[in-house]
Amino acid sequence: MRLLVGDVVLLTGELGAGKTTFVRGVARGMGLAAPVASPTFQLVRIYPGRIQLAHVDLYRIENDAELAGLGLEELAEDGAVVIEWGDRLAVPGAARIEIQHLGGDRRLLRTSRDPGH
Repeated sequence: MRLLVGDVVLLTGELGAGKTTFVRGVARGMGLAAPVASPTFQLVRIYPGRIQLAHVDLYRIENDAELAGLGLEELAEDGAVVIEWGDRLAVPGAARIEIQHLGGDRRLLRTSRDPGH
């Protein structure tokens, strides 16, 4: 998958499934040198590069007002956005990746696309 400005990827999976590790791989694939950390307490982390990567975590979001305050549309205008706990959000045309932990280092990834666009 090659991410472009405006792309949104919604990650789903249980706690510890590997969502942040997946984003680390995305960042590496985009040529970004910054170390990727979980944005659970910061909610949004921005990694500048040829294409900016916004790493968003919705785990602690409790209502639509908090969600609106994140500025997801603006983040997508400035680069690509990867959202952990993306099952809490519908984004027309977004790629959806479900990560299932199978034990040890094994994961099953299922991909789909949200209806729209």
